Amino acid sequence: MTRNIGRRIGAAMIGAAIVAVLAACAPSTGAATAPASSSSAKLPTGVTGAADFDKGALVVGDGTTKVATYIDPMCPYCGQFEKANGRTLAQLVNDGTITLSIHPLNFLDPNSQGTNYSSRAGSALTCVAASDPKATLTYLAALYADQPGEGSSGLTDAKLTSLAHGVGATDVDSCIASHKYAAWLTNNTQTALNGPIPDADIKTIKGTPTVLVNGHQYGGDITDTKALKSFIAGGGK
Repeated sequence: MTRNIGRRIGAAMIGAAIVAVLAACAPSTGAATAPASSSSAKLPTGVTGAADFDKGALVVGDGTTKVATYIDPMCPYCGQFEKANGRTLAQLVNDGTITLSIHPLNFLDPNSQGTNYSSRAGSALTCVAASDPKATLTYLAALYADQPGEGSSGLTDAKLTSLAHGVGATDVDSCIASHKYAAWLTNNTQTALNGPIPDADIKTIKGTPTVLVNGHQYGGDITDTKALKSFIAGGGK
């Protein structure tokens, strides 16, 4: 693996007859840099659709249990997490169990051949969330279903737009093409790296995916849906 590929970190937690392997994408050198076209853009504020710009998150659902995910569109482990747990989280949103806050980050921008794919895809997700909140989770699933390989140039803006149309979000073309929310993602990433993380028992985000339930970090296998559901059902305990 070449040095320009994002560093991947793994940790093994061994207990009585239990082995849980944790995997995440760590920030690369040069992370948290927005595309030049958006680096000087004024950061959005307030709430538009599902985008809560002040909280740095896309928020869906209104359940009493608070689930926060920190993700990078190019991170392969985030793809594994979404494919294993996306439908379950969507169901828990729909049945009123959880409020889900998705924090899109751009850790792996340096690993997309100069196209800043993490920023572009995260911005596109935000465009959809702001324009058509009900399509937020469907579009997130579509991004990971068609996830490009780490180190590739990523999906084109045209493909990101096509995926948005495919989930019913049609008023997003100019937003996606202009990378409207890329600077916001960079600000989110800097906050995640430097902290503090509000109402959480961790100070910073060290890798993606990171999952918090009522502020408590999930430490299980990212593909173990049963374990994640149990952690959520216990309120992060």
